[in-house]
Parts: sequence; structure tokens; C-alpha cells
Amino acid sequence: MKKLAAGNWKMNGLEATLAEIDALASAHPAPGCDVLICPPATLLSRLSARAEGTAIATGAQDCHPNESGAHTGDVSAGMIADAGGAYVIVGHSERRADHGESDAVVRAKAEAAWRAGLIAIICVGETLDERDAGRTLDIVGGQLAGSIPDGATAANTVVAYEPVWAIGTGKVPTLAEIGEVHDDIRARLSARFSGEAAGMRLLYGGSVKPSNAAEIFGVSNVDGALVGGASLKAADFGGIVGALA
Repeated sequence: MKKLAAGNWKMNGLEATLAEIDALASAHPAPGCDVLICPPATLLSRLSARAEGTAIATGAQDCHPNESGAHTGDVSAGMIADAGGAYVIVGHSERRADHGESDAVVRAKAEAAWRAGLIAIICVGETLDERDAGRTLDIVGGQLAGSIPDGATAANTVVAYEPVWAIGTGKVPTLAEIGEVHDDIRARLSARFSGEAAGMRLLYGGSVKPSNAAEIFGVSNVDGALVGGASLKAADFGGIVGALA
């Protein structure tokens, strides 16, 4: 399978930031991996137009479970597709924590993404207290079971493991810890989805940067990265893209 470098800009980026897309496309016109940028909703249409004709795909950071309706401030999966997006992140720990999103809500959002023809990047991950209590695999396993709908395939689903305590903190699990979780995720997906699970890409996220990307990508069952802050600058994200080639 082709690996995936996915950038999540979170609540960052204005019109001027789009120049980073030009720089990234220029530096990596034919990358050895799939490249994705998920900007804030205000920039998705403009970024999609800017990335047209390059190797960069675009997506969104969240979607509403419903196709339309009285949901002030929300964006539907269909709107994301209409703006040129091909992917949507659902269940990010910041959504789960800041907006109280349950596994059931994440599951409904993934289904909405599929209905609109989008690829869902479904996020899972444990807190530091949960890791310290030795509950990592149970927590992640429960999120997988509750958040991934039954219709998941290698074509419509990507799973991102992001230990909550490593996001934006500079802290990174050991390679053995990353491998343990990714191997367990693959085993659980295989038990549920049989052969289809072998082609599902499993991303690692949490303080990934050019200096540690290559060693992380060498870990068993790590098929790419979901990158936060380091995806905002073409030079930084390009180093990660290069490590995946």
C-alpha cells in the first residue's frame, strides 16, 4: 500500500498561508507517498483549487453527521466534497475532549463521510493517565470498536493512532510502544474485517517532525503520519514527506 502523509492545520492558517502549498508542491512534485492537507474550513475551497494539478490531496478536519439542516456553524460531508476535499478527519482527540464527542458520534460522522464519497480518517488514542494505568490497548480497542462502522474498507477508511499526551507536547512514545499499539490495531481490524484490514492504512500522530519521522515510519504497521504543527510549513512537512518516500 502507498503510505500517507496527512497534515492537520487545526485552527491555523489565513490566505497568506496557502503559499506553503506552492512551496510543498514545488519541492515534491512526485512524492513517493500520498500527501494530504486538511486546512480550516475557511481555506478548503481555495486550497483545493491551488493544489489542483499537483500531488497534494485536500480534506477537512471534521464533518456533521447529517447531510444538511439547522446546524449553525457546522459543515456537512457533502459540503466538504463540494469544496474539493477527498478526506475528512473524524474523532480527533481535540474534538472528543473539547466537544464531548462519543464513539457513537464519531461513527456517525464516518458514515456521513462515506455517503459523500470521502475517505474517513478515524482517530483513536489514550490519555497519559490511561497509559500510566496500563489501559492503552483496552482504551484504543474500545474506540476502534465503537468508532469504526461495519462498512469500513481499505478504500474508505484510514485509522490514526494519536496518543493524546504526545500531541503538541514534544513527547513521543518509544518505537516499541508505537509498534505495540499499531500491531494491536491491525490485529483487531483483521479479526473484524478479515482480509480488507491488510490494506487499511494506519497512521501515527503525536509530535512527528522531520528529525524523528524516518525511525517512526520504520515501525511495524505504521503506514504514515497524521501531522499537526509540523505540517504548517512546507520545509518541515516536506521533510516528513521525504521520510515516507
